[in-house]
Amino acid sequence: MTAESKQTGAVLHSGLPSRSALTVALLRAAHQLLDTPLVFSDPLALPILGAGQRAALLADPARFDAGLARPVRTAVVMRSRLAEDELALAMARGVRQYVVLGAGLDTYACRQRQGALRVFEVDHPATQDWKDGLLRQAGIGLPSNATLVPLDFEQGSLRAALERAGCRLDQPVFFSWLGVTLYLSVEAIFDTLEFVASLAPGSAIVFDYGVALDLLGPVERMAMEALIAQFAAEGEPWKTLFAPGVLAAELRTCGFSDLIDSGPQQLQQRYLAQRADRLQAGGGSRIMLARV
Repeated sequence: MTAESKQTGAVLHSGLPSRSALTVALLRAAHQLLDTPLVFSDPLALPILGAGQRAALLADPARFDAGLARPVRTAVVMRSRLAEDELALAMARGVRQYVVLGAGLDTYACRQRQGALRVFEVDHPATQDWKDGLLRQAGIGLPSNATLVPLDFEQGSLRAALERAGCRLDQPVFFSWLGVTLYLSVEAIFDTLEFVASLAPGSAIVFDYGVALDLLGPVERMAMEALIAQFAAEGEPWKTLFAPGVLAAELRTCGFSDLIDSGPQQLQQRYLAQRADRLQAGGGSRIMLARV
């Protein structure tokens, strides 16, 4: 397994798309139905699900507003919003390449019409075949500035795959890497981060990560332990949690020049302030922006 081959995607079972990719897509779609005002507006979130999943969600959206589904939904839409907000800022600084690692059913490439921006979606071939079928069913076309980059994470190289797809690694690249680090070893996580840190100045990555359990309060720790058990039972175990200070030090060692680590207070103020529905940013996960 090469240094960049382990960098993305939750566990994939022989030829099947990631179950977590569908879960995230359902949560994004449920947000469009349940939450006002929207934190993350995505008019394609429902169509991309396919007829069966869309009908089931429309029949009972409240199942994504009960128990742990509510805080997880909130975390999913905040990280998506933050990644796209930071991408817009990077584009204003002149970045013209965007790589979505572990893209799943992300719809940014189909929603945007930024002809000057090249979008590269990296994911396992099985997941990309599944997504392509759903896009076709929904009559959603992939724009000409978007490229699917199939990568078998157990065998291939991210660097080589991006180069083959036409990504100019001698020029700045903005990466989003959402909902992935929990499922990877520390070594695999830093394989990817060191790769990004080696790229041209102006490159950056947004990724979310889970917070070490011993740093959480009793209620948040119980919630995280319940999620850990749930995902393990579904065959996609969480492997890595971080202490924020330790992670920041490691990122600086990798060569990142600027870090912005957003926790619950920052995220609440940025995206959830003064809401009547009282959506809350939890402390179990944080979102890191690391710039080269």
